[in-house]
Amino acid sequence: MLEHIISIMIFVPIAAGLGMLFLPLGRDASRVLGLAVSVIVVLLGLKLFLSFDGSTGAFEFVEQAPLAESLGISYRLGVDGISLLVLMAAALLFPMVYLLFKTRPRGYYCNLLIVQGAMIGAVCATDLVLFYIFWEVMLLPVFFMIGLYGGPKRIGATVKITIYTIAGSLLMLASIIYLGITYHAQAGEWSFDIARLSSLSLGGGVATLAFFGFMVAFAIKIPLFPFHTWLPDAYTEAPTATTFVLSAIMAKIGVYGVVRFVVPVFEENLARYALILACSGVIGMMYCGIAALAQKDFKRMLAFSSASHMGIIALGIFCMNIQALTGTLYQIVAHATSTGVIFLLLGIIEERMETRSIDDFGGVAYKAPVFAAFFAVAMLASVGLPGTSGFIGEFLIILGAVKFNPAIGVLAGTTLIIGVCYMLWLFQRVFFEKTNERTETFRDLSPIETLTILPIVVLIIAMGIFPQPFIDKIQPAARQQIVSVTPAVPAADEAVAENTLLIQARN
Repeated sequence: MLEHIISIMIFVPIAAGLGMLFLPLGRDASRVLGLAVSVIVVLLGLKLFLSFDGSTGAFEFVEQAPLAESLGISYRLGVDGISLLVLMAAALLFPMVYLLFKTRPRGYYCNLLIVQGAMIGAVCATDLVLFYIFWEVMLLPVFFMIGLYGGPKRIGATVKITIYTIAGSLLMLASIIYLGITYHAQAGEWSFDIARLSSLSLGGGVATLAFFGFMVAFAIKIPLFPFHTWLPDAYTEAPTATTFVLSAIMAKIGVYGVVRFVVPVFEENLARYALILACSGVIGMMYCGIAALAQKDFKRMLAFSSASHMGIIALGIFCMNIQALTGTLYQIVAHATSTGVIFLLLGIIEERMETRSIDDFGGVAYKAPVFAAFFAVAMLASVGLPGTSGFIGEFLIILGAVKFNPAIGVLAGTTLIIGVCYMLWLFQRVFFEKTNERTETFRDLSPIETLTILPIVVLIIAMGIFPQPFIDKIQPAARQQIVSVTPAVPAADEAVAENTLLIQARN
């Protein structure tokens, strides 16, 4: 099974989702089938994770078959330390949606399966054309989930996100074609394999335009300032489970795309514009953090909060050192789990109380202590409390940012305080103070809901206390990416406190 484990994880959800569209299944049967398929993907993902070595930094579980041999387009899949944790996030988090949200229409569950398979395909594709195909496929279900099942202003939000993503995708497609033509001119053959494209010698204005073509496409998906303006409306109007998919997983694929395809191919352009891009990440952190402080809508505040945290994740890429890049890859999962739990708990509140106005809440902790405890763990991880997964990733990114540019590092570290302010204020306002008519009857999580969220809460704490097993799997691949950008950086061994992490990095 390991020989084709990635293909199974990709196409079983897609085939099941397409099949459900044509089968005469009811809502409950569709949800149960979707849950069963997502659990299969989780089990396969855990098998892959435990079998993954990662010590060499090379791709493992490689699958390859020609698609258009004359053009060098192949069905080429693989997993390395860079894609591993993103893949695991896409596998582990989806069953929670089926278990917690039981009243969605059949078509919604179908689209969830399709988007999961496409996300896994995008993360594991090592051929640029194949990546682009999965990239486009994963956007289509999101279009339907917002446009058909979103809030009262869903049409405007759907149009905005569609225009943004199509524009970015077309720019990326033009850049992919440019890379293929350039490789053919330099090597005498066609190929879109990222390993071969990384050997290209690129220069001149057209290469710079291709670099920005990729960057704009990925910046829209992250989203990176100033390409974030679609996010508040889309996150707010989308069903909460869709917002969860967008924030916890899809945004991370934008970051992954930069690390996988931009860093090794456009190393000169990345080094040239790294400071500007790093400043964009910090500005996004500040702007979205301040915007979150002004929100009265629970979901809209969390939307801006997610965008702010994506700024620091993107910052780690542009610092171009092993600490920051390792922190980015670690923070991808840390943010996916913490933000995912927060959005799912928000969905439960919204369904039970039929409101998202922060002013309508108060005293939830007195009525639902388990609910409040889970939210507290996810919230504290989101703000980077030591002992949680969020601290490890943010610490490494800030460490790398200070090495890259002290001013950028200090400013990024200071900006994190904004997130602490609005998240603590939100928690105090929603879970404490006095109960009211709406919260007086609020009930705690059911046993099934508790058991659904508990493993992710445990993972948040485990990654905060025992980070090294995860770092060991991602660091060799991260080191290889950095070598292509900074080949002359001297070797170094870094050690950090016993209960946080042990970094043994050779730059």
